[in-house]
Amino acid sequence: MTRLAAIDHVKVIRIHTRVPIAAPERVTAVSVRALRTGKATFMVLHANHAQELGKKARTACARVIDAGIPMLSQSVLLRGVNDDVGTLGALMRALVECRIKPYYLHHADLAPGTAHFRTSIGEGQEIMRALRGRYSGLCQPQYVLDIPGGHGKSPIGPGYLTRRAGRDGASSYEIEDFKGRRHAYPPAP
Repeated sequence: MTRLAAIDHVKVIRIHTRVPIAAPERVTAVSVRALRTGKATFMVLHANHAQELGKKARTACARVIDAGIPMLSQSVLLRGVNDDVGTLGALMRALVECRIKPYYLHHADLAPGTAHFRTSIGEGQEIMRALRGRYSGLCQPQYVLDIPGGHGKSPIGPGYLTRRAGRDGASSYEIEDFKGRRHAYPPAP
């Protein structure tokens, strides 16, 4: 961390890890102090189910956050693990309770041997729509697809807004709420 912090053009350090879950005893006061460099440092916890956030993991995360290092989360939507709104919502709520902002929910990659874990994008969008209607905005991750071939991540959450041409040439919109009801915007006079 000291060597990274010494690089002038490095302005932000982002650490992705499962250590607070897999080996919480390694998150010591000494290791957390070593992460503090004066640079903007963020820790991104990889967690896929609320059961991963046991007492020891929560204590480890609190140690990081209490040291002034903000935490975000990254999860993967996994068939049979967290692919229903109750399970995924419980994970997002547990993260927020731990002062960790849900950041990304990844659509599962096309890695060989993992097809049985993948949902369809449509299924993922419906789960995200249901989360929007049932959980606080703090509990909303961004549903993303990491485009194969190294082309980056793109948001693939459900769409709620449709542009309509008004009679006078001005734009108007139709917005869908989390229950699937459509509303004109701006509302008709």
